[in-house]
Amino acid sequence: MHAEPPRPRSAALLVLLLALGAAVAAGFIALGAWQVERLGWKQALIARVDQRLAAAPVPAPDAAHAAGLTHESAEYLRVQARGRFDFSRQTLVRATTDLGAGYWVLAPLQRDDGSWVLVNRGFIPPELRDQVPAGDATQEVVGLLRLSEPGGSLLQRNDPAQGRWYSRDVADIAAARHLQGPVAPYFIDAQAASPATGWPRAGLTVVRFSNNHLGYALTWFALAAGTVAAMGYLVLDDRRQRRLAGTSALADRRP
Repeated sequence: MHAEPPRPRSAALLVLLLALGAAVAAGFIALGAWQVERLGWKQALIARVDQRLAAAPVPAPDAAHAAGLTHESAEYLRVQARGRFDFSRQTLVRATTDLGAGYWVLAPLQRDDGSWVLVNRGFIPPELRDQVPAGDATQEVVGLLRLSEPGGSLLQRNDPAQGRWYSRDVADIAAARHLQGPVAPYFIDAQAASPATGWPRAGLTVVRFSNNHLGYALTWFALAAGTVAAMGYLVLDDRRQRRLAGTSALADRRP
């Protein structure tokens, strides 16, 4: 008694499986290419930030010359600005840092020309929310230029009416605090005091960025290669089954 050979797949099913495999492989290749693009962007970002962190501070742009600032041209520049803080109009923005959950303290600094720039004085824990330490009103601030973060966080929108802030939205904070006069469209992350003591605690800006895009790209390309290999096996297996089916049919016709 002979075992019946496996029946070959229909041509329509084979075409459908190969089409699905091709679509999946194309998707994996597209994801890998996207990660390669992200790798180039991340490497450029890291090089740019490292260069700016090592540079001497420059005068913070005034409001009239800051309209065209971009992440590529200005983000993480070391800048300095001198003026007088208005601690009565500080804004607390929810934050999560290496020190835990709490708030950024954004205080408006009025410069000699009457314009304003928001300064992130640093981080405070929740228990200091109602008693934020002040400091010297007239100061020269040195820190990193950061562009506005409009709207809120990914999951929570800013609510100025209720005083709930989840991002450092310069325009909305300036409006909520009724700042009269030009307001720079960026804020300054103040650099840490040396040694870093007391509150608010400055110098917690994230300036080291993970870069796993090469590994992600290789993973997606490997999945694409595996899918193509599976398609090749499918074609070879189909040919084998058809050959076996043909051999069996020929044997059955022999007397």
